[in-house]
Amino acid sequence: MNMPLNTSANINDPIAQARFNMIEQQIRPWDVLDSDVLDLLAVVRREEFVPQAYRGMAFMDMEIPLLGNAEEALRQGHCMLAPKIEARLLQDLQVQPTDRVLEIGAGSGYMAALLAHRAERVVSLEIVPELAQMARENLRRAGIQNADVRQADGALDAIPDGPFDVIVLSGSVAEVPQALLALLREGGRLAAIVGTDPVMRATFVRRTGERFETTQPWDTLAPRLVNFPEPSRFTF
Repeated sequence: MNMPLNTSANINDPIAQARFNMIEQQIRPWDVLDSDVLDLLAVVRREEFVPQAYRGMAFMDMEIPLLGNAEEALRQGHCMLAPKIEARLLQDLQVQPTDRVLEIGAGSGYMAALLAHRAERVVSLEIVPELAQMARENLRRAGIQNADVRQADGALDAIPDGPFDVIVLSGSVAEVPQALLALLREGGRLAAIVGTDPVMRATFVRRTGERFETTQPWDTLAPRLVNFPEPSRFTF
């Protein structure tokens, strides 16, 4: 399914050149060295998952708003994560062709498209109706048939499709949600960005029997996913 990264054939195509620059100047220097992941980023057209008003920002090292006012969209977490974060999560999860994947926060559907190229099946939950519809349309236009976008709250709604081999939170939380860990099957992996601004870490949890092994290999920041628990704030 993946295609080799070919720069010489696309050198006169400004979009292809911008995509190449994103991969070589943003993503590869961020320790994303898996050739399959890098090739996939060249195949899945990120710009087609970006709203028309922001398409010129598709390959920039930044979060891209998806709904309405840009400042409000970023504050509400209605945005695409920076490309290097999506790529590093994808690499570090080591998604396999037999994996069933759950994503919390579909956004525009781009991460679901990347996951679908590597996994057997992807279920992506999106709490905002407009974004759920946007993600479905983008995936349909991209010819992705093994990703299902559902309007649902990943923090509060029951998720009947488990267990999963991989769970991805496409946004940040204050702590790893225990209810999602329970949906991991043996050997399953969960990825989330955990912490509170200005200190957050990419957090990976692997299930081995009833044990959950956690690693936090890199720092980053990401907008909040709504309705997940926040730490108590005491007033003196």
